[in-house]
Amino acid sequence: MKHLIAPSLLSANFLDLRKEMGMINKSDADWLHLDIMDGVFVPNISFGFPVLNALKPICQKPMDVHLMIVEPQKFIPEVAATGAYMMNVHYEACSHLHRTVAAIKETGMKAGVTLNPHTPICLLEDIIQDVDMVLLMSVNPGFGGQRFIEHSVDKVARLREMIDRKGLSTMIEVDGGVNLETGKRLVDAGANVLVAGNFVFKSPDPIQTIKDLKAL
Repeated sequence: MKHLIAPSLLSANFLDLRKEMGMINKSDADWLHLDIMDGVFVPNISFGFPVLNALKPICQKPMDVHLMIVEPQKFIPEVAATGAYMMNVHYEACSHLHRTVAAIKETGMKAGVTLNPHTPICLLEDIIQDVDMVLLMSVNPGFGGQRFIEHSVDKVARLREMIDRKGLSTMIEVDGGVNLETGKRLVDAGANVLVAGNFVFKSPDPIQTIKDLKAL
């Protein structure tokens, strides 16, 4: 399967989201990545359900919602109501991860589990068969524009080996410091989805930049 590109709204111009969504809709982007932060699980606050609900009628791409919050299981109905395609929850934030994954799937959404840079992939051995996607953070979550953590490429390769060894179709998504150079290495290591924020939205030609990422 050709890898997918999911521009991250966190880096968009929030004074003109309708224009930014028009660009995304016209582009080769596959998904729209949405980072919801609570200032508790991560040291930043981003946006919440009013923004997602405002995007719902104008976003023509599947919404990939990443909850960087404590107790994400409390908000499964609200995320589903936005029409989200994928709901990502952090391994580190869920005491009962299997129950949370099952509850996400019961709404009809796909279920993703996110790992922070320090969290080893071996912790997924008993849940990997139940999730649709694993999101590996290649920067520390909370802020855009951070430097790519080099160890992430090896982490993708090891996760790909685990998935293939078990004969699964679980996707691997990577978020943080993605550009043409790091993106190529991540795809070669086995990543299926690349999240790109500043690299897309701060580009002189975001549509061409998305096209270039797709061509890796």
